[in-house]
Amino acid sequence: MRILLVEDSLAIRRANESALLKAGYEVTCAEDGETALQVAQQQKPDLILLDMILPKMSGPDVLRHLKNEPGTAAIPVVVLSSLTEKNRQKLMDEGAEEYLEKNTLMPLPGMNLLPKMLENIICRINRRRGIAFTDVPIPK
Repeated sequence: MRILLVEDSLAIRRANESALLKAGYEVTCAEDGETALQVAQQQKPDLILLDMILPKMSGPDVLRHLKNEPGTAAIPVVVLSSLTEKNRQKLMDEGAEEYLEKNTLMPLPGMNLLPKMLENIICRINRRRGIAFTDVPIPK
């Protein structure tokens, strides 16, 4: 599975990228909103992990652009944010598949729960799309 990780914080980006690579995902990174849109349109990842506070273009603006473009509208977007859950419903209404608070992903130093959380989210997305679990390639 190819994931586009959109995160401006170098430390968080590296920690999440490392955890995802170890779990067997292919990961491409973008550190601002404009780059995220370009990469999404060119590479058509299977999933986008999107930070909300980004340089050049905010996360909510990136989400709106992704969902309004025919070439990227079907790509599932999971919001990763340091903002509280109060923005959750608005972002879900705008097309996000899930909203995860960053502080739940790395509860302790050296521990990253993102790959495990993604397993459940990906299964839910696939069930909604009618894709059987046996049809999903297993990460290496």
